[in-house]
Amino acid sequence: MILIYIQDAENPEINSALGTVLLYVFLACMTIIMLVKFYAFIESFYAIKRNKPFFLNTIFFKKELSNRQLSILKNEFEFYSKLNKNEQAVFRHRLATFINSKEFVGREGLRVDNEMKTLISATAIMLTFGFRDYLIELIDTVIIYPKVYYSKLNETYHKGETNPQLRTIVFSWEDFKKGYHIGDDNLNLGIHEFGHAIHLNAFGKSDISSEIFRNGFNDLTSYLQDHKAVRDSLTASKYFRAYAYTNQFEFFAVLLENFIETPDRFKAQFPDLYGYMKQMLNFNFAGY
Repeated sequence: MILIYIQDAENPEINSALGTVLLYVFLACMTIIMLVKFYAFIESFYAIKRNKPFFLNTIFFKKELSNRQLSILKNEFEFYSKLNKNEQAVFRHRLATFINSKEFVGREGLRVDNEMKTLISATAIMLTFGFRDYLIELIDTVIIYPKVYYSKLNETYHKGETNPQLRTIVFSWEDFKKGYHIGDDNLNLGIHEFGHAIHLNAFGKSDISSEIFRNGFNDLTSYLQDHKAVRDSLTASKYFRAYAYTNQFEFFAVLLENFIETPDRFKAQFPDLYGYMKQMLNFNFAGY
């Protein structure tokens, strides 16, 4: 651009036209930036009032699962069967995208197959199905052990963990499958660990779904702080296992297990908490 000005320094008409073009380009860029900021402000205001984004799904290039992956999804993942046809199409696209965006690594000689990729990824897609940004960008790698594994970090055996520093989520495959073997005992390793990942991811990002999650979590926390009787009834009911009261992260992860596995009982016993969970997850499908 500087060369043009030098070459045409004695031609004011060309310089004037070029300057006009540059001015229009600058004004157009500034207008786009202002419109984007205005949209973000309006959507944030809308999200505060309605607890959901303006739109949830935008699919330009639809991705599909392999025949084997689709068969596993249909036969082994009950949540998918509860969705309507349009929702199932979105679920398949999101699931294929998630599988392609993560690295799956087997440990202790475990060979990662389609069943592992499909069921683990389907759990993540189920929990983020009400999110617009659903890929849980905090996680790059899914590590799978055959069964409980020994962690050198704290010198104990683990069934699963979420490590934001290493951007990994880890599962014992044996225990992951046990979580779905009994679908109403409120013990599900996949849901629990992805609950941690979603929680940490939402408090580290600024997208609209993370904002809705944070608002809902803060509302839930304030509600419990202001209602001692509810806190007492939570512990007395024994509906949530004792591990929930370890810290705020375990509390959400345990609530999430109960929310997904026994929603009717959850809603009947603690309707306000159930409402906050729906708000945080924008979970308005499959009978929830």
